[in-house]
Amino acid sequence: MIVKTLLVRDFRNHTSKDFVFEPGINVITGPNASGKTNIVEAVYYLSLARSFRGVDDEDLITRGLEYAEIKSQVIEGELKRSIRILITKKGRSVLVNGKKVSKLSDLAKCVNVLLFEPKDVLLFRGSPRDRRNFLDINLSKQFPLYLEYMTRYDQALRQRNELLKSGKYDENLLKTTTELLVKYAGPIINYRAMYVKDINDILIKITRALTGVKEAIEIHYKPFIPMSSDYQSQALEAFNRVLDSDLKHKATSIGVHREDISVSLNGRDIGTYGSQGENRLVALALKISPYFMVKDEDKKPVVVLDDVMSELDDIHQKRLISFLRKFSQVFITGTELEIEGATQIKLKESKEVF
Repeated sequence: MIVKTLLVRDFRNHTSKDFVFEPGINVITGPNASGKTNIVEAVYYLSLARSFRGVDDEDLITRGLEYAEIKSQVIEGELKRSIRILITKKGRSVLVNGKKVSKLSDLAKCVNVLLFEPKDVLLFRGSPRDRRNFLDINLSKQFPLYLEYMTRYDQALRQRNELLKSGKYDENLLKTTTELLVKYAGPIINYRAMYVKDINDILIKITRALTGVKEAIEIHYKPFIPMSSDYQSQALEAFNRVLDSDLKHKATSIGVHREDISVSLNGRDIGTYGSQGENRLVALALKISPYFMVKDEDKKPVVVLDDVMSELDDIHQKRLISFLRKFSQVFITGTELEIEGATQIKLKESKEVF
């Protein structure tokens, strides 16, 4: 998968800019405030129609203007797709080959982007939500049925929480929504367990390539109820045990929406005992590992690495660059960065308001 062209108009600090990218490594450089991250933000937006910086769509529009636009041509083998996204203060519209896309899952099938950003160094030390998001986003891209289960689970969860908050709840309805949570949680747990197992096989190879050291590294998935022949009865029993607490706090305290993963390096939890350098390299390895789980070469994801080089020493930079040459297309940002054979895109300092 290749992002061949990109046009951004009134997007962040870019009034109107056109780019032509190439397969392999694309390096976007420029001084601070030149809008390097804004460009890869637009590339990422092509995949999920949302920013990776946790902002509302309205914040993507150049200040004082009414809308922003992203246009791109994406190539998948012999297939070419034209994507146009219009972002307004009232919402967004997405067109693929001139046809409106209503489901964002359909957009994700057209463009798959893997991202590493500076805050990911805290992935194993921060909120479990960030680690769940990693699983949910990548599983949803690879297995549409997983997204369907998650959507149904979230609907049942919202309904159960509304009942808990109401104060006067229908006992039978609460029982029914709890049974739905258990029903949809089962396949979600199976998918997550399978995915973590597959990633573990890949993660060892990636970390060895990035560090040059053979280390014992493993992801540990912690389901709220392990899958077994009596999973359903155990899960329902677990919900019954916390019912009084859930009623008191007016929220569902257990389930797949509260699960977590951790990573051990040489037998020790990396979030607790790992150095910042170890956390950075292992987080990077984890974020790009889904690339190797896509078997179809034409569908391999685009990889975006925002400001990844600044905190790496020369040896690890060289190892990373060597490893990145395996990928179909990579975007790397940095203030000053020269990579032999890479496509270089240099931005100038911007004084535009955004």
